Amino acid sequence: MIKTVLSFCTMLSALGLALVARAADEHKHEEVHINEAVAILLPMKASGVNGAILLKQEKGYVQVSGEVSGLKPGKHGFHIHMFGDLRSPDGMSAGGHYNPKGHEHGGPDAKEHHEGDLGNIDANDKGIAKVDVKATGVELHHIVGRSVVVHGDADDLTSQPAGNAGPRIAVGVIGLAEVKTPATAK
Repeated sequence: MIKTVLSFCTMLSALGLALVARAADEHKHEEVHINEAVAILLPMKASGVNGAILLKQEKGYVQVSGEVSGLKPGKHGFHIHMFGDLRSPDGMSAGGHYNPKGHEHGGPDAKEHHEGDLGNIDANDKGIAKVDVKATGVELHHIVGRSVVVHGDADDLTSQPAGNAGPRIAVGVIGLAEVKTPATAK
């Protein structure tokens, strides 16, 4: 059942990108501007971890916010990964960290780091982590169709190539979000 849902999510993500490109071509738009995206985190290997992450394009960065639950208390690596492929039950089909410029892994405040390096999220004693991160050097339209990954352990922010953050315990494809206007926000 989970494999079917994951395959369906991957297919929807690809379809969404194709429809955006097609709509841009049909309407002679030179550029499609994406303001908001969402990733619904699904548990890997029955981890029980899930959540919803909203990504919003701001001037010069992407604001990443939301909530993740089912975590063990403490820090967990949190990254944008290359692919929105959820076919493997361990999340490995999501590939490595999003890193188009070929930088070394590091913390989000380091001079050099992967564009997908978002540091750690911190789960409270109830296993809930509130997410509020600025992804600098990232453009939202470049990461739609990729994935958000939560790891089982803390990212040490230095080990290469990925911070020694342990297994992938939740993964979600970054997809286009319905942008609510005052009229549709009901």
